[in-house]
Amino acid sequence: MAKKSAVNRNDHVKQLVKQYAAKRDALKATANNESLPLEERFEARLKLAELPRNSSKTRIRNRCEITGRPRGYYRKLKMSRISLRDLGSHGLIPGLVKSSW
Repeated sequence: MAKKSAVNRNDHVKQLVKQYAAKRDALKATANNESLPLEERFEARLKLAELPRNSSKTRIRNRCEITGRPRGYYRKLKMSRISLRDLGSHGLIPGLVKSSW
């Protein structure tokens, strides 16, 4: 089980990303639009820098939904390899069979 503080911090980052997503996208579009004057694009970059750092999508850490483990994460299942093996051994994941030979 991961530390509760790390899981809670990651949840807070997800909430900030959702809150600032539209504003961040609009400022990025303005800053990257080369048909606009340089001053206007620079102003958009300054406003983008004033947004909270944790509102950036790259700050989100993929964590297991069950244990909160940050490593060995399967995106499609949203869980870690250890949780996947444990649930698969108990027969709780349809179509998954633990191999033995």
